[in-house]
Amino acid sequence: MIPIRDTVPSRRYPVVTHGMIVLNALVYMIQMAQGPGLERFIYYYGLVPARYTVEPISAYFSTGQQLFSLLSFMFLHGGFFHLLGNMWSLYIFGDNVEDRLGHVRYLAFYLLCGLASGISHLALNAHSNVPTIGASGAIAGVMGAYFLAYPASKILTLIPIFFIPYFIELPAFVFLGIWFLFQFLSAAGSQAMGGGIAWWAHIGGFLFGMLFLKIFGAVPSTGISRAVNRMTEKKKSHRLQVVRARGDGEDPNLYGTIRITPFEALVGTRKLVNVPWGFHNRVFRVSVPADTRPGNRLRLKGMGKQLPDGTRGDIILTVELED
Repeated sequence: MIPIRDTVPSRRYPVVTHGMIVLNALVYMIQMAQGPGLERFIYYYGLVPARYTVEPISAYFSTGQQLFSLLSFMFLHGGFFHLLGNMWSLYIFGDNVEDRLGHVRYLAFYLLCGLASGISHLALNAHSNVPTIGASGAIAGVMGAYFLAYPASKILTLIPIFFIPYFIELPAFVFLGIWFLFQFLSAAGSQAMGGGIAWWAHIGGFLFGMLFLKIFGAVPSTGISRAVNRMTEKKKSHRLQVVRARGDGEDPNLYGTIRITPFEALVGTRKLVNVPWGFHNRVFRVSVPADTRPGNRLRLKGMGKQLPDGTRGDIILTVELED
């Protein structure tokens, strides 16, 4: 299952999420520039449990190096597609969790999730001499927080069936529940202290993400956090919106809601509106005029239900303002 997008718009620009994506990409380029020294580089900056538990190995590393590896491992990746998959998941789920916690708390939350996932892996593979790298554990924490905060959100999911792409919208709790179950079954079937994917780091990150969301949600935001949040508030809503239209009885018209920001209501905007109806999935360009007020209606003539005589009703969109 490949997530394409979710249906919950964020109110602020996800500066920390985007910053993490850029930072991971930069570190990957540094990593790829190591050439023949790549394995040594990964052993030094990856998370190697034996470095903490086997005394002849740990003696080669200073306390600072040991502590730094608990952070640096989550910025290294095993290949381009490993990086791409992690960053795409962070892009899909990170903006909403950042929106929920605020930028400063989210940064601390992300790093703690990565740290907790690494410690989970270390505890269950104490004598492994295989480096563990990747942001998967931290991102699993983000997904765990999303699971609690937005269970009713829909995840547009790509499911390849015999090389044929099939798209389906799954509730977030279903998508993430299946993902977590897969991690657990994979961890249960993997060999202890083996190489490969650190399944228990994913599981630990997911569970700690749920816990940390509760803890950080109870921590009051500071004046700095509130100032940063105000600076990053979005002036525009998402350009593509999915409108769940409804039609009653013999009424030829379809009715739905379009959501815009107060700024867009003031200056006007244009949106792409996807209106699923029956077996049809149509996309329309909608112009919202300036000085639009909440409750105003936009009419798309001839785009509604088809009547027996071949004529069509209209699609009527009611304007709502985002908080």
